[in-house]
Amino acid sequence: MTWFDSAADAAKRLGEAGYLADPATATTTFLAGALEKPLLVEGPAGVGKTELAKAIACSTGAELVRLQCYEGLDEARALYEWNYKKQLLRIQAAGDDASWDETHDDIFTEEFLLTRPLLTAIRRTDPTVLLIDEVDKTDVEVEGLLLEVLSDFQVTIPELGTVAAVRRPMVLLTSNATRELSEAVRRRCLYLHIDYPDAERELAIVTSQVEDVEESLARQIVETVTKLRALELRKSPSIAETIDWARTLVALGTGTLDPASIDATLGVVLKHSSDVDRAVRELRLRQG
Repeated sequence: MTWFDSAADAAKRLGEAGYLADPATATTTFLAGALEKPLLVEGPAGVGKTELAKAIACSTGAELVRLQCYEGLDEARALYEWNYKKQLLRIQAAGDDASWDETHDDIFTEEFLLTRPLLTAIRRTDPTVLLIDEVDKTDVEVEGLLLEVLSDFQVTIPELGTVAAVRRPMVLLTSNATRELSEAVRRRCLYLHIDYPDAERELAIVTSQVEDVEESLARQIVETVTKLRALELRKSPSIAETIDWARTLVALGTGTLDPASIDATLGVVLKHSSDVDRAVRELRLRQG
């Protein structure tokens, strides 16, 4: 499968899927498909890393398989595990007359295999986008598990042998850079850093995503969010929250971002009371 014909084609089709890609993003996305290389996407939370994977799947008609990473993630949750309860029932049903060799060969088969996202993506014959989301949240040991997948697009199951991909998925790993990933993982990937967009690009995103928003209101929202991101906040507003703020104000019939509307809706973009207090104090967002 040819994922995209060119960087321009990637930009066009991602845009049709609702994702406005800058030239670097479009080019790297095209190359990830053309070279069949995993793509590591780093950047602050909320800049559209996960949305890029969704847009690729949507624009190409591929299935999205997502592995959400977290501390404590292990092979059983990422790759596969055996259905032990079902195996035990089969052993009990076999009775005492069955030899262990016969029972072993019977219970370690496809019937008892529970596939998790990595193995699911490897085994699919249809176009697949494998999203390994927030890989920096996993333990370092999990990276060793990923290396076999990223290097050879195959998985070794001791009881069944090696399962190799019939059709390579497009793989995107996202990271918020909360810890440094190993060089071994980085070597196997193309790299893309996504930051918050500049004001004009974010304005274009908001107006494309929010129906009926006036450009003047959208510009006020973007300018205010840009100022908020410049503060030392516990959580800076994401692009999605900028869009939510615009949708909120449109729903309220607000045509301008005045102190009253800010006071009523600031909780849409700031989710900690300390952030609200800092924003109000330093940017003087409220009157009185």
